Amino acid sequence: MRQYSPDLTPPWKKPKPVPEVPAEPGLVVEEPGTGFCGAVIRCEAGTVTLEDRFGKHRVFPLEPRGFLLEGRVVTLVRPSSGPVRPIRTASGSVAVPGARARVARAGRIYVEGRHDAELVEKVWGDDLRIEGVVVEYLEGVDDLPAIVAEFGPGPDARLGVLVDHLVPGTKEWRIAESVTSEHALVVGHPYIDIWEAVKPSSLGIPGWPRVPRGQDWKTGVCRALGWPSDNTGAVWQAILARVGSYKDLEPELLGRVEELIDFVTGSGEA
Repeated sequence: MRQYSPDLTPPWKKPKPVPEVPAEPGLVVEEPGTGFCGAVIRCEAGTVTLEDRFGKHRVFPLEPRGFLLEGRVVTLVRPSSGPVRPIRTASGSVAVPGARARVARAGRIYVEGRHDAELVEKVWGDDLRIEGVVVEYLEGVDDLPAIVAEFGPGPDARLGVLVDHLVPGTKEWRIAESVTSEHALVVGHPYIDIWEAVKPSSLGIPGWPRVPRGQDWKTGVCRALGWPSDNTGAVWQAILARVGSYKDLEPELLGRVEELIDFVTGSGEA
């Protein structure tokens, strides 16, 4: 008589053993039944919660052979340390341990100056490398129309631009309006300089001082706060060192950078 195991599976057809993988925070897996792919953010008795790159959460049972890890079938198990919490990048997104940088996209994000680029890199650098998005700086917006024309934005090469002090009616506003299109998005924050997008509380100051019109803003700020006004580059490095994550930045900047990343990667609407 043909022998079967208790679950009625012929012994010669029993599935091969698969690895058991602890559901550590940040581990990216796919649930093959739904195609949902995301990072582990929580593991409790019998369930695991995944978060995809758009912030959507799904809860799945910890069933044998229930997930794909880098295309291989695995069984997720609860870590021995108990419930897990997500590891976050400086931007607040779920970190992906061991993730490799993606080959750079044709699309780009431009910011006004070097300080802007350094701040974006510090807070969003991990996200940008995974998405393959390169950030470059413009040295001002006066040449933006020519730069956009030379870049030639298209469906597979979107261009996002972050502009300082983008206020309706200003020169910067008119330039931004002239180059905005289906494949080129220009957004801005209300601050005169990117320094001002850093929360005063993170720097231990009561607030950013007002600088009289016609005076160089960085120089005026340094003088008002007693910082060395003859080396604003060194002052900026000291400011940047106090920025540990998105929590040190004003929401008006956070929203605009996230909008540009989504636009360039095709996650947002054109």
